[in-house]
Amino acid sequence: MSARDPRAHRRAIALMIVAAMLWSIAGVVARHIESAGRWEVTFWRSLFAAVFVLAALLFTRGRGAWAAVRATGGYGILSGAMWAIMFVAFMLALMTTTTANTLIVNSIAPLITALLARAVLREPIAPRTWAAIALAIAGMLWMFGSGFAGGEPRHLAGMLIALAVPLAAAVNLVTLKHAGRSVDLIPAVLLGAVFSAAVTLPFALPFSASAHDLLLLALLGCLQLGLPCMLMVRASPHLSAPEISLLAMLEVVLGPLWAWLGAGEAPALATLAGGALVIAALLLNELAALGARARR
Repeated sequence: MSARDPRAHRRAIALMIVAAMLWSIAGVVARHIESAGRWEVTFWRSLFAAVFVLAALLFTRGRGAWAAVRATGGYGILSGAMWAIMFVAFMLALMTTTTANTLIVNSIAPLITALLARAVLREPIAPRTWAAIALAIAGMLWMFGSGFAGGEPRHLAGMLIALAVPLAAAVNLVTLKHAGRSVDLIPAVLLGAVFSAAVTLPFALPFSASAHDLLLLALLGCLQLGLPCMLMVRASPHLSAPEISLLAMLEVVLGPLWAWLGAGEAPALATLAGGALVIAALLLNELAALGARARR
């Protein structure tokens, strides 16, 4: 199926929307964790994600699962390393600085992705996409600007940690696009989860998570991490790298909504207004793309 196929493009957009919705539940679920520390949370989430992706590979590939992992080659190792950086850095940043600081830093991902895609893939970036990126970043700053804090050492440290997320995300998306459909990089999600679990295990000991915590962490690992990352990989052949990064920003818009509904954290007016601006940017970008394809 061609990457220009409108039906494939629509399905890819739907997959990315579902992925962003699943990613966005991290905050509200984490609010209910009782005793596990930040390193243990990261370890268990990564371990459960690895188990989930491995089970999916065994179900779909059977004995060919290990061959699929090996077939990813250098692309798989690079993509897996980027997944691991994102898995670890995001949770550590959330535990070190404010949610606002973390999400503001993460909001530059579409810009970094567009620049890297342009440099590495020679992928032309349409003016509408540049405009959408600028509008989405403005919306993010509007959403979280009032809660921005950077003067204390822990906030600065947390923001530096958070910076690893958009950098790794950009490299990962460009890797996915460079590999194209010649290499299936869903096994790279498994590698990333394994790398992340291995790195965080020494810092997670001794374990203190309760049975209640483990249930929530299993939910995070399987449905908030493993599944949506697989969906993103499946959608990537039919979307540009900046388009994927823009659609992924729905996670940041939806996160405060779930926190409102599931944890009683009423969003501020600026959060609602900024979120509307981000959604408008995504919608305008996709509508403009549809118009361009129709004219062609």
